[in-house]
Amino acid sequence: MAKMDDTLLMLKDLTDAKGIAGNEREPREVMKKYIEPFADEIDYDGLGSLIAKKTGESEGPKVMVTGHLDEVGFMVSKIDDKGFISFQTVGGWWSQVMLAQRVTIVTRSGDTVTGVIGSKPPHILTPEARKKPVDIKDMFIDIGATSKEEAMEWGVKPGDMVVPHFEFTVMNNDKYLLAKAWDNRIGCAIAIDVMKALKDEKHPNIVFGVGAVQEEIGLRGAKTVAAKVKPDIGFAVDVGVAGDTPGVTAKESSSKMGDGPQILLYDASMVSHKGLRDLVVDTAEEHGIPYQFDVIPGGGTDAGSIHVSGNGVPSLAICIATRYIHSHAAMLHRDDYENAVKLIVEVIKKLDRETVNRITFE
Repeated sequence: MAKMDDTLLMLKDLTDAKGIAGNEREPREVMKKYIEPFADEIDYDGLGSLIAKKTGESEGPKVMVTGHLDEVGFMVSKIDDKGFISFQTVGGWWSQVMLAQRVTIVTRSGDTVTGVIGSKPPHILTPEARKKPVDIKDMFIDIGATSKEEAMEWGVKPGDMVVPHFEFTVMNNDKYLLAKAWDNRIGCAIAIDVMKALKDEKHPNIVFGVGAVQEEIGLRGAKTVAAKVKPDIGFAVDVGVAGDTPGVTAKESSSKMGDGPQILLYDASMVSHKGLRDLVVDTAEEHGIPYQFDVIPGGGTDAGSIHVSGNGVPSLAICIATRYIHSHAAMLHRDDYENAVKLIVEVIKKLDRETVNRITFE
């Protein structure tokens, strides 16, 4: 593999970090390390979301760019007498992507224990049962313990975080990046790079680069961050569905990796703000930045919480088309990430008080 540049090293650090909803300390520390050099100050909300602030114009509007720190994972719920572990899913999981996958349990002391997700073997199932997907409730985690006592001697206890195990990988086509937790460490990376791009730039507003907690279980951290920041404009940066794999019809998803960031028109949490959306589209056209539209009727982003905070906040989700989200390994295109940063930076440069007032009721 070719030598990794600074951006790839940052992306590896962010995706390797282990952090499910309610347990985001590790990715928060990684994000803080990378964003702090470009911020005037670092703050937090009461749930542990990270808030990096950079003031361009102190009387200007407040613009919040929010990625979320948490990834989908599991939590230890019980250990049986033979040392097998029952678990609770934390975030949305599809049963068919789980079996035989390796996981990492993080104990209270910070030590890690390797496990694998198992179930009753197909060899002893009836032919009818073999044809059906295994229910998540019938799965368990095997850590190679012989008893409950042995598992607990290793530090494993109910409440411990369990995360997918996967190694960050640059594919043969080095624009294609494979990793766990793209949902949503790529949003955290975009927030970092937006702050970095604005470091020596004038902008007519105050920018907040945010790593929100607990998105995967109900957009919760974005709600508390927005209550603290009181933004005038909100951007959620997240992953979207890539529809460029076999079997996906254009009607189901027309987005393609590499065709530019997705401007989300509608999802289950929000109708995107028309005035802000038009400004973003016009800015992309003006600067020759590729983009694509998407609709995700079965999902939501942190913009769903931001837009109904306070008196209401014009908000928009800008997403990266990603394959295999909510599994152990997702894939995205580096150009989409870099173009999302460019687009948000150019929009921020336009968001003075007059423009914010103008677009609010468009």
